[in-house]
Parts: sequence; C-alpha cells; structure tokens
Amino acid sequence: MPGERPAQTDPARPTKQARRRRSSGIGVPIARSRFLVIAVAVFVGLGLAWWAATGLGLVKPIFLPSPGSVAMQIAKLAADGTLWLDLKASMYRISIGFLIASALSIPIGVLIGSFRSWEAAIEPLVDFIRYMPVVAFVPLSILWAGTGDSQKFLIIFIGTFFQQVLMIMDNVKRVPADFIGLGRTLGLPDRKILTRIVVPSALPGIWDTLRISLGWAWTWLVLAELVAATSGLGYRITVSQRYFQTNTIIGYILLLGLLGLITDQVMKALEKVLFKQEGRSQ
Repeated sequence: MPGERPAQTDPARPTKQARRRRSSGIGVPIARSRFLVIAVAVFVGLGLAWWAATGLGLVKPIFLPSPGSVAMQIAKLAADGTLWLDLKASMYRISIGFLIASALSIPIGVLIGSFRSWEAAIEPLVDFIRYMPVVAFVPLSILWAGTGDSQKFLIIFIGTFFQQVLMIMDNVKRVPADFIGLGRTLGLPDRKILTRIVVPSALPGIWDTLRISLGWAWTWLVLAELVAATSGLGYRITVSQRYFQTNTIIGYILLLGLLGLITDQVMKALEKVLFKQEGRSQ
C-alpha cells in the first residue's frame, strides 16, 4: 500500500539459506554426533545392499556369499581356533616389522630434515628406492630371508621404511625457521636445538606419518602372507581361494579392514592425548 515501508531484515541475523550453506560448506566442521551418524549410515546402507543382492539371487554365492554365510563361517573359524591362530601370527608380524621400520626411519628422517649435507647423501637414494614396487622384492625376500617370519618383516620394512623417511623429513622441514633462530639467539648448540626445538615441534607430524604408514603395513603384510606363509590372515585367504571358500575370503578381508580401522582410530585417539590437539575437527 502507498506509504507502507518494506519489511526490514536484521543484517546481523543469517538467513536459513546462509545457515544451511555455513553448516555444509568447504572446511566447515560438523558435530561429532552428526559425523558418526553419517559414517554409520554409509556402512548400514552398503550392508543392506549386500544383503539384498545376495538374498534376491542377483549374485551367485560363489562370487559373493550372503552376510549370514560370511558371519557363520567366521564364527566357525573362531570356534575351532583357526581365526585366533591366524590373527596372532599376523599381529606379531606387523608389530615387529612396523616397529623396526619406524625405529630406523625416525632418526634418519630427523637427520636428513635437519642437515642439508645428510639430506644430499641420503634423500636421493631413498627417493630412488621408494619408487621400486614392493611386489618385485617378494621373490628376492624369499631368497634372502626364506619363508619364515623374517621374510614378512623384510617386506613390511621395505614397504614402509622408505616412505616414512621422506615424510618425516618433510615434517622436520616444516618446523618454523623462527623457532630455530630463537634457539641460536639463546646460544644453544645444534644438538640442543635438535632435541629441544626441532624434534618436539615435529612430533605431531611424525606421529601422523606413523599412523598413515601403519595402514600401508597391513597391505604389505597380506602381500607377504599371500605368497609365502603357513599361517596368518593372508595365508588363509590364499588357501580359501584354492577351495572356492569365498565366505572365508570375504570374512578375512572384512576383518583386515576392521583391524586397520581400529588401529587407525587408536592412533588418532593417542595423538589427541599425547599432543593435546583439542578442537581438531574431523
């Protein structure tokens, strides 16, 4: 109507569209509860699709057994002790192999990330070796270490060590130069700058590198056990393939995924405790 003023909106109050964009935009954090609901919904959806595909006969059981068949087979293997023997063997191998690789890669990575002369001597060689496919070392590892646990340790080492060294080197290089300059201003020698400034500043990144490379270690463990082993999760997958026991293969693959997910979440939880990374969004 004439003389009537248009409705005013409060510029400080965001509209519904703006709030919706703000809650789902790039880099916008979401609540932990919402994160978990979305993650669980994806797993449930995939499980239902699997159940429907097998229950309706869309896929032959030899190619994709039903969830119930897989669960029953894993329960059977757990009851007769086979599952626990395989799990024990694989956990032992990945623990030793990963610890050896990490114990050597951390000091070497810190060294070449801190001193240019050491970087020139080591980094090109490590960079060269890391592009060699780990699979190609499997025949050599059997010749060098036989078919026992030492061969599994070696494959895990080759698959993780060289990647870890370069990633740890990058973590060290990200330490602000101002921190190192402050240490020199205080008259600290290189050894104390390294132990009191560089290493503590790089530790969160180093821990994250270990978490990521632990996932790779599971892959190389299964590779080693697929080729030469008499026990372990990878070995059981190979044996099951010979007898067309697809339910065992699928069950062990799912178990490997679960083990990887659990170890990753444990590493993340420890990272928040050890380095007090509060408020880090998912």
